[in-house]
Amino acid sequence: MNLKKRRFYLIPIAVLVVVVYFWNGSFNKATATVAEAQDIQNTIDEYSPSDTAIFAGGCFWDMEEIFEKVDGVSSVISGYTGGHAENPTYYEVGSGTTGHLESIEVHYNPNAISYEELLQVFWRNVDPTDAEGQFGDRGSQYQSAIFYKNNEQKLAAESSERELEASKRFDKPILTKITAATLFYKAESEHQDYFEKHQFGNKMSQLFSTRDEFLNNIWGKDREVKVSPKQTYMKDINKDEKLKTLTELQFNVTQNGQDETPFHNPYWDYNEEGIYVDIVSGEPLFSSQDKFNPNTGWPSFTKPLDSHNIVLTEHNGLFSEVVVKSRAADSFLGHVYKDGPAPTGLRFCINSSAMDFIPKADLEKRGYGQFASLFN
Repeated sequence: MNLKKRRFYLIPIAVLVVVVYFWNGSFNKATATVAEAQDIQNTIDEYSPSDTAIFAGGCFWDMEEIFEKVDGVSSVISGYTGGHAENPTYYEVGSGTTGHLESIEVHYNPNAISYEELLQVFWRNVDPTDAEGQFGDRGSQYQSAIFYKNNEQKLAAESSERELEASKRFDKPILTKITAATLFYKAESEHQDYFEKHQFGNKMSQLFSTRDEFLNNIWGKDREVKVSPKQTYMKDINKDEKLKTLTELQFNVTQNGQDETPFHNPYWDYNEEGIYVDIVSGEPLFSSQDKFNPNTGWPSFTKPLDSHNIVLTEHNGLFSEVVVKSRAADSFLGHVYKDGPAPTGLRFCINSSAMDFIPKADLEKRGYGQFASLFN
């Protein structure tokens, strides 16, 4: 084959190799970015304001699935509580000799959902009149119960029980126990996220269960709990009108995803105490207490002030990055990287033009009094 013919074949082959290389690289980057975004979200949840609630409502596989799908719940752990034996196993609890109930520990963001709302989810997914178990799951380990962790939870649980009694939805007495939480033992790993690991078996179990039919008859259209918004940002703001008040740079940053020039923006080396809020909606984003200077030329933070106001999305192009946006306004804020300092190891690299700064002295009069205690 002469040189001219070789070139004729080699050029398209070379082009194909380059295309495949970059396509494969982009695919791998996209996959990695999705995993990285979830990993970052898990870290954010770990260091965000959170609380826990403990419920028992029959098989913990079912209850875990129910609460995992509730907005504001970050994780649900299956386990055992209320008994007398130490470190009980699944089979020991199943024998009914340890006194433990199959239970779930619900980790939730109180800024996104209240304990009272979690109680409403609980009542709508159990038969509180059954003292011998729950639906097809029979035995003392399957009894329903609310395990309160403090007096506030106790009062809320008792109040919700009285409301349920007064509603006359059930024609039998409410027998669900409301009792102080004792040591919660995490169940074995095979019982965590069971509904995700055994989707076919779980679907078959639900198909033959009487739970949904019974509860739908009791609650009807009221079975689904409507979680009320915990913030009113954007409620009284006309976004189109608000955007007209922004500078050209602020508009291009928040609406078009344009990064501002490093080292030439007001907050990259700003050290006053206070909080940073979304320039469009006013939703709280970051605190000066979590600000640090990596000398990149943009304001940087180790974690958000309220994780509920932050949304992570994946941008998969030639350079894949995890994008940070605000929830209510959907403003582009910047990016987040896993090269920050302790305790989170994260670096939220945020554009100054996407934010407004509220000094600690002005928090009360500007409507952010709930954050004033951070600076006492």
